[in-house]
Amino acid sequence: MHSPLPPERVLTRRRAIGDQVRAARLHANLSQEDVALRAGITLGPYNRIEQGHAAARIDTLIRIADAIGVPLADLVRE
Repeated sequence: MHSPLPPERVLTRRRAIGDQVRAARLHANLSQEDVALRAGITLGPYNRIEQGHAAARIDTLIRIADAIGVPLADLVRE
């Protein structure tokens, strides 16, 4: 059984976080594959997080921030 979609404001924020992850990755001159490998996650889930299609657990966001070399706050700042 699938849970209902989150409210639009949550989906919008999820996409914004994905955009911030992508911007930080590009600024660090890293590929998606580089970050996924460094973060210890597979490329598919990483790509879905960056695209805003998947909700990332806080542990995963911490690992992504560490892999890119930025503070976690840079990825979730509003």
